[in-house]
Amino acid sequence: MEKSQTKQESGTARFEIAAEAVERLCAGRKSPLLVAIDGRTGAGKTTLAKYLRARFSCNLFHMDDFYLQGYQRTPERLREVGGNVDYERFREEVLIPVLRGETVHYQPFNYLTMDFDLSYARRISPKRLNLIEGTYSMHPYFGDPYDLRIFMDVEYAVQLRNVIDREGTAELDDYIDKWIPKTDRYLERFGIEERCEIRIRFPSGE
Repeated sequence: MEKSQTKQESGTARFEIAAEAVERLCAGRKSPLLVAIDGRTGAGKTTLAKYLRARFSCNLFHMDDFYLQGYQRTPERLREVGGNVDYERFREEVLIPVLRGETVHYQPFNYLTMDFDLSYARRISPKRLNLIEGTYSMHPYFGDPYDLRIFMDVEYAVQLRNVIDREGTAELDDYIDKWIPKTDRYLERFGIEERCEIRIRFPSGE
């Protein structure tokens, strides 16, 4: 494993350490290549993923598309650390086909409607480089399929500001009381940051 590194530059300059690591990864011969982008809520996981996809023309999969289905939302599952994602479906519909070099077919699950977005069904052809973005992307249920792991960090005050910028104030209490604590418990219980080769911190002054 590479030595963990941290960047705090503003803008996309802070992403260069990740881009350089991906370039080194792509210089090898292995295929397919999988990169996980995990970390704290509001730390820029999606922004980094979109930046890397544009730069490397690779596949990008979002953990948010695998929100828990209604039948899975049992008290036991909701108490489970890291249980707030349909990791079973993600493994079967994304990870296994990607590792086999097969086309990926899946339908995103919309937590607002609590149903599948049939009109947004995905059919994603195989590519050498594949990004898996979002909290729970490094859930231990998946084993360790990744060639590179990136941790996105952010201090709490900036985290709340980013949530407001993205979701507005209506959702803020839910994030403070539920979503951020759930994410933090998952990160701490499974030592996600310590497993990552790259660590990028959202700059406090941005």
